[in-house]
Amino acid sequence: MGSCLSAESRSPLPGSPLSPAVGVRKRKSSKKRFGSRNSSFEYRRDEPLHRIPGRMFLNGSSEVASMFTQQGKKGTNQDAMIVWENFGSRTDTIFCGVFDGHGPYGHMVAKRVRDSLPLKLSAHWEVNITSEDVLKEISLTTAGSMNSEDTPFISVDEESRVSIDLEEADKHPEIFQTLKESFLKAFRVMDRELRVHPSINCFCSGTTAVTLVKQGRDLIIGNVGDSRAVLGTRENDDSLIAVQLTVDLKPNLPAEAERIRKCKGRVFALQDEPEVSRVWLPNNDSPGLAMARAFGDFCLKDYGLISVPDISYRRITEKDVFIVLATDGIWDVLSNKEVVDIVASAPARASAARYLVESAVRAWRCKYPTSKIDDCAVVCLFLDTNTACTASNSKLNDQLTSVDQVESCSEKEDPSGPASLDRSGTVRNGNEIPQEGSSEDASREEEMHTDVGKDWSALEGVSRVNTLLNLPRFVPGKEDKAWK
Repeated sequence: MGSCLSAESRSPLPGSPLSPAVGVRKRKSSKKRFGSRNSSFEYRRDEPLHRIPGRMFLNGSSEVASMFTQQGKKGTNQDAMIVWENFGSRTDTIFCGVFDGHGPYGHMVAKRVRDSLPLKLSAHWEVNITSEDVLKEISLTTAGSMNSEDTPFISVDEESRVSIDLEEADKHPEIFQTLKESFLKAFRVMDRELRVHPSINCFCSGTTAVTLVKQGRDLIIGNVGDSRAVLGTRENDDSLIAVQLTVDLKPNLPAEAERIRKCKGRVFALQDEPEVSRVWLPNNDSPGLAMARAFGDFCLKDYGLISVPDISYRRITEKDVFIVLATDGIWDVLSNKEVVDIVASAPARASAARYLVESAVRAWRCKYPTSKIDDCAVVCLFLDTNTACTASNSKLNDQLTSVDQVESCSEKEDPSGPASLDRSGTVRNGNEIPQEGSSEDASREEEMHTDVGKDWSALEGVSRVNTLLNLPRFVPGKEDKAWK
């Protein structure tokens, strides 16, 4: 089935992004810290990234966004998030994303995608803009000299591409066509990079990604997995409604299931959870992944799992108030309308994301008192930044009060009872974001508690209840053995 080696103990690949000029010294405690990365080098490399103005990746807020993540009760916080204002050096452009990792090294995969994907997207965007200009010149030249000697030099592929672009331009603005191609290329390159990453084993680890680029009134969304984007917008009577902007790309979707089965993968739900369809290997009851698309998870990439994003476009109107990007720790317990109402009723926009996460935690304790709360990550992007955030539903406060009461009752009933399935490991708690520019504090924050070795004994073939069911058993020290 492939290697289960962690490349931690090996030298980085020559010429790879993690390959230093003079090599990396081997850690004395490498055996005790199996699977942990060379943190000091990673953060020296990423220090310029931490210092970029307008780029937030820890709990905090700006004038246009609020973000917050909180570790659940399953171990390592495998969620990551980002808000990047002035994205691609464009003053009217912002990039947002949330990433939900899964598997033994899911937290590493999520953070890696968070850091690398925006850079790849921006680079491909620049290249595609240049390509678009070239294509325009070709099409204009072709139209003006159909009988000239230049015509034979236009290839059939170029002609067909120009015609397709012109047809799609009638349906969507030019920025959508450019960014759509950029999203596709960036996601493809990102997944290829993860496959050969020298210090993150992505064989049975991966992450979701719901990302957006907003430029002016144009909104382009790229989505992989089951994290979700929801829009809060107002109807004609000024009431606030929820509009789901993405599709949860799970194996229960007919098109997704068909693709997986054509690639010899299996899709079925277990008897004790008939509502959760999972992806399985052809001849092995693992890994039981509850999504049809993801970064990483290369044990399933030959059997129908893909990392191709679902890309959509929306023109933002004056009635659109905010967008919520969140991992499924939120959507598992709250409906789209509840999420929109909670964000709208937050005491302040700066605390909207935290307010939503805390509401989701209360809902977890109320609805699933015997299950362990999942990690939660939220990004709230406000579209009407000149308008104060006010409550849209007076009944919401009563609902939250009742949830608080249930929470106090459930705590008395020992909510830490047996959960269906667990994750293992440790990571930092969600603290407030340091001041801009303090990259050392940010590095320490993420580097805290990265010793994941001591809790791997809990990985006895199971992981997160609604993402990854079965994992090949992890045996420290047996680096040259295949997954069993």
